[in-house]
Amino acid sequence: MVQYPLSDVDDDPSRIMDPVSWQVAEATLAGPLARAAMALGRLDGALTALDASRLRPGAIARLAMRETEAILWTAGTPLSAEILGRDVMDARADSDPDALRAGRWALRRLQGRGRLDDLRDFLGLHRLDASGTTALLPLRATGDAFDAAATEFDMAMAAAAGLHPLTRAAFGELALRLSDLTPEGDMVEPACWAARTMACDCVAAVFAPIGRSRRKVRVAGGAPGQRLSAWYDAIAEGADAARTELARLTAWQDHARRRVARIKGDNPLRIVAVLAASPQMTTAMVEAEAGISRDTAERLLVRLAGMGLVRETTGATRFRVWTAAL
Repeated sequence: MVQYPLSDVDDDPSRIMDPVSWQVAEATLAGPLARAAMALGRLDGALTALDASRLRPGAIARLAMRETEAILWTAGTPLSAEILGRDVMDARADSDPDALRAGRWALRRLQGRGRLDDLRDFLGLHRLDASGTTALLPLRATGDAFDAAATEFDMAMAAAAGLHPLTRAAFGELALRLSDLTPEGDMVEPACWAARTMACDCVAAVFAPIGRSRRKVRVAGGAPGQRLSAWYDAIAEGADAARTELARLTAWQDHARRRVARIKGDNPLRIVAVLAASPQMTTAMVEAEAGISRDTAERLLVRLAGMGLVRETTGATRFRVWTAAL
């Protein structure tokens, strides 16, 4: 049986995970819930309007990188999106290896890796029987203990099936944090699970971003009503901020196209297109994606940087990484 420690809640632990309490709080906060759902719907619509073959996946990757940065910052392992992006591309990045591992995991989940209906698959775990292990205690339940905890979690989520997806995600995130399914004190795994769960009814959005407003969620505690009030506000703010980021990306692409139209040939337009479709790219990646030579890619990237359209993120002269200067 999962035990909910009093230190983590400001209410009776038998009530804090009672779905009925969450239903009552949800009904009381119908207005904030509607605003949060509308904000997420507008973001989903903006993503749906993007080209599904290139620009939309790149936009989702860009938002996932920013969301991962916010999650890691809230978890106390700050890591910038640019450093994380360089690490993913195997470019040089000096940072906390544990934070990098957590960041890579979060990025993959926020972009769709792992099944929400199978916690072992979502968490990327192999079944491990830890019986007889005495040297080190496992960070989370393993083997039969994990399966038992997962079954209990599934039962709790089934009991909460009548909640709105945004509410159910908050309920499930708390249940994960208080269970043995994730390492004690870990915030990254429950946050990613909740972000994916909130987007379960979306057309194009893979996750619901909270971004910098995640701090509101982190400090909120107490009864379900107190938690949900902060949760809904954070969703609305995060979704609006993400939609603003998409608008900035579209505006940058239109502006860059007009500026590079003065340059002879269509190679500059190709570079603008590939940088709009990816958060960060090495020179070699630009070369391959744009279908141009390495010399041409290097020359034009430097020129576009001089025009203020692109930015180099490493400060190095070799193995450089480029991004749109939004």
